Amino acid sequence: MKGKIALEEHFAIQETVDDSAGFVPADYWVELRARLLDLNDGRLREMDANGVEMMLLSLNAPAVQAIPSVPTAIEIAQRANDFLADAVAKQPSRFQGFAALPMQDPEAAIVELRRAVRDLGFRGVLVNGFSQRDGEDAILYYDLERYRPFWAEVEALDVPFYLHPRNPLRQHSTIYEGHDWLLGPTWAFGQETAVHALRLMGSGLFDAHPNLKIVLGHMGEGLPYSMWRIDHRNAWVKTPPKHHAKRKIAHYFIKNFYLTTSGNFRTQTLIDAMLEVGSDRILFSADWPFENVDHAANWFDGAAISETDRQKIGRTNSIGLFGLDDVLASGGAAKPLQDVD
Repeated sequence: MKGKIALEEHFAIQETVDDSAGFVPADYWVELRARLLDLNDGRLREMDANGVEMMLLSLNAPAVQAIPSVPTAIEIAQRANDFLADAVAKQPSRFQGFAALPMQDPEAAIVELRRAVRDLGFRGVLVNGFSQRDGEDAILYYDLERYRPFWAEVEALDVPFYLHPRNPLRQHSTIYEGHDWLLGPTWAFGQETAVHALRLMGSGLFDAHPNLKIVLGHMGEGLPYSMWRIDHRNAWVKTPPKHHAKRKIAHYFIKNFYLTTSGNFRTQTLIDAMLEVGSDRILFSADWPFENVDHAANWFDGAAISETDRQKIGRTNSIGLFGLDDVLASGGAAKPLQDVD
């Protein structure tokens, strides 16, 4: 399929590139580092060879979220966003951007969110899981009450929020001791992100802000296959739910979440996700440079789904969700953004 749009595709700046060093063996690091820092040559060749018209780019992980100093987190987020905005401006028909945000400080995150969307023209936000902050006894998850003004601003700006994985901190990872192979994409990424997403759903966030749009990668981090059990465990015991949400968790998962195929190239898994949330809420992604574009594209182009679903998942769902029709139709010249009061 030509014209695919991919949206969990990463880059790095010099200040964050080493955050990705541990995700491949040392003898592969030179290659991965070069991929992360390349926004033109190899990346565009991979896109052209595999029918990918556009990538929505985001900063590597954990990057900003792992910077305990609030001023430094703000500075690095701004620097990464400015760098990405410059790259997008040079080739807007091939690249669009997700904002990095200093979630350590909700007010600072709101300021940078507004700047990224209104001034830089970014299509959404990608945040690498929980944030660390100096002086905090615990890591910060975004269901906390202090983040409600931030979520109100995300809803008002009407941009998607991509909740991307990161590993749990070592002091919270006793279960993985002696089994480091389970960290990262193998298991811990999905578990950490799924719990974070469930916290958002169970907190009542989507009752207060019903128009929020959250994106999860890797075919939903395992959540589609657990929805029935989450809502119906011990169903013969008539007790009210212990979470704060007004509806069943599956209601919010189906209404407020979108899933991507990033780094999970299996047709059986795709079909199950389609049965759970519908093909209108699934979007093609590769997870470059951590996964190969050709592995994603060859699998997706041959997956045993209808051509209608292939077009939706591969292209048109992303155009609708991220408002890409203007930049694609104009060959790269996006319409000016309107301010949101």
